[in-house]
Amino acid sequence: MTIRLFRAGTFLAALVLGTHAVPAFAAPASASAQGQPQPEATPLPSPLPQPKDIAFPGTLKLSVNATDLDHHVMTMHETVPVPQSAREAGELVLLYPKWVPGGHAPEGTIMQLGGLVASAGGKTIPWLRDPVDVFAFHVPVTKDQTQLDLDFKLLSPVTDDEGRVVMTPHIVNVQWNEVSLYPAGYYSRNIPVQASVTLPHGWQAATALRTNGNATGDTLNYGVVPYNTLVDSPIFAGAYFRKVALNAPGGVPVTLNMVADKPGDLAYDDAELQIHRNLVTQAILTFGSQHYAHYDFLMALTDELGGIGLEHHQSSEDSVSEDYFTDWKHSFPQRDLLAHEYTHSWNGKYRRPADLYGPTFNTPQRGSLLWVYEGQTQFWGNVLAARSGLVSKDQGFEALALMAASYDAQAGRAWRPVADTTNDPIIAQRAPQSWRDYQRSEDYYVEGQLVWLDADMMIRKLSHDTKSLDDFAKAFFGTNNGSIIVSTYTFDDVVLTLNKVVPYDWAKFLHERISTVQKRAPLGGLEAGGYKLVFTDKENAFEAQAGKNRHRLSLRFSLGVIISAKNGKLGTVAWDSPAYKAGLAIHDEIVAVNGDTFSPEGLIDAIKAAKTDKAPITLLVKSGEHYRTVAIPYHDGLRYPHLERLDNTPDRLTTLYSPRH
Repeated sequence: MTIRLFRAGTFLAALVLGTHAVPAFAAPASASAQGQPQPEATPLPSPLPQPKDIAFPGTLKLSVNATDLDHHVMTMHETVPVPQSAREAGELVLLYPKWVPGGHAPEGTIMQLGGLVASAGGKTIPWLRDPVDVFAFHVPVTKDQTQLDLDFKLLSPVTDDEGRVVMTPHIVNVQWNEVSLYPAGYYSRNIPVQASVTLPHGWQAATALRTNGNATGDTLNYGVVPYNTLVDSPIFAGAYFRKVALNAPGGVPVTLNMVADKPGDLAYDDAELQIHRNLVTQAILTFGSQHYAHYDFLMALTDELGGIGLEHHQSSEDSVSEDYFTDWKHSFPQRDLLAHEYTHSWNGKYRRPADLYGPTFNTPQRGSLLWVYEGQTQFWGNVLAARSGLVSKDQGFEALALMAASYDAQAGRAWRPVADTTNDPIIAQRAPQSWRDYQRSEDYYVEGQLVWLDADMMIRKLSHDTKSLDDFAKAFFGTNNGSIIVSTYTFDDVVLTLNKVVPYDWAKFLHERISTVQKRAPLGGLEAGGYKLVFTDKENAFEAQAGKNRHRLSLRFSLGVIISAKNGKLGTVAWDSPAYKAGLAIHDEIVAVNGDTFSPEGLIDAIKAAKTDKAPITLLVKSGEHYRTVAIPYHDGLRYPHLERLDNTPDRLTTLYSPRH
């Protein structure tokens, strides 16, 4: 039978009848015959110069003026030697850093670069931005031009609405990748740079860089370092500054450098400082090595500077609340930050996944092993916080229970393995997400931690409690003690080291937990550690304090929401939770509960009452400019996660969280 189809219905008919007719959107064969040829794609421009592992002929000189606090503007002057090869080619290509270390994504702040002027011998040279890679600038040069002068500005955010705030009335955070350009065609480690920074009068600064002894007024001049070292050595500077030496085994200096919004925020006692000294001691005992010539914690006690926790080889940028010390009793939910970033000196900076190491800051990175880089750092960050006393054992256990419960309840685990979430820094670039637990976001952090807890307990069981993940840490991160040269690794290297600690099918162990869809979180480490995850109506102490600090009410494991305690706005709605099934979404605002004006206490009372009277919880909800009534038939009461001791089992978890000697 012959079927004749009209053009408009061809595609639909083909679907219904199973024919192989040409789709309606196919180009008419007679198009060229009608006198109009099909368009041709415009060829892409020539690729940018590829990096070579050769020395750059000369030294970049960079000066940064960070004194314009009113406008949040930094002003730069940079001189760049022009290599002979560029003079012969007729142009020098300059790059603005795109792939920022620790960000795992192309998140360079190119949108904040402004006022770029190139000149030579006092004459302005017109530059051209690359039409494909907007982080690259083509500057024409002649055979006689041996040096370029660059003047430009960083138009840093004034408020959080534009991005992370790096300049406040009392604190400045200079990140060299934001305030510099560098020549294409060379490994960044082969480009020497001599940098200086001018700060507001009387301010003090801290960085892993060391000055060359030639300070001029309020300008600090640093010694010549490779460009990659410069980028890895940011500055915290402030009007209110304090520096404390943290004594460390082996004599390698470690310093806690603090800047603050107010001088009163720098009030601490000897016991609190001793805990930070304990962190250094416990880390060195755990990893059995130091991979820095000196280490500087750059800690901002602030509610004004943009939040940050970023690792560097010989320093870290750590932003905590201004009452970190002055309300020490209640600041414990944020105290694992320093432990996490310090761990990165070993895991991430010294030992680094091979596909995350790039010759330049504009070379694409791949994060396939972020569950080691970040996941094991998350593990050690929490463990070292407990071992040092930054948190108590009970606080550490409550944090672990909260993480285990949260990730066991992630709805997205039904479709997405942890391995795929290592792509999220590139996919989402850490933008807010509507349904985070279904999208899974960057789950390689915390689920990675649970996998490594499982591995630790497996090692203990297999070795009859004679070995642990501490042995892996010493073997894997303790090589070449004292070296600050990056040592890359692959999945096979991880498996090989685990097998040297205790033989087992570690490749299968890791693949199952990381690369395959698992409906439950890897909670085997809890049971092997002597505990199980339970839910009661008693608040989780870690979650409760974090909520008070951030003015949030968490009902994640009952209604499935996290709410602003100030205005009733929903910040989180868990996928397929009672709140989700009732039609709630993030940014909805609870106006009233069972007919009464919203308050956190009123909503909690309503959940308690619904456990016995069986009436639904009725909410008046505002969505944008619309109001509606929502009934939630929830009757299971308040639920909060905790760890409960298993009888007649070894308490390995307490052993893990106990200090090393």
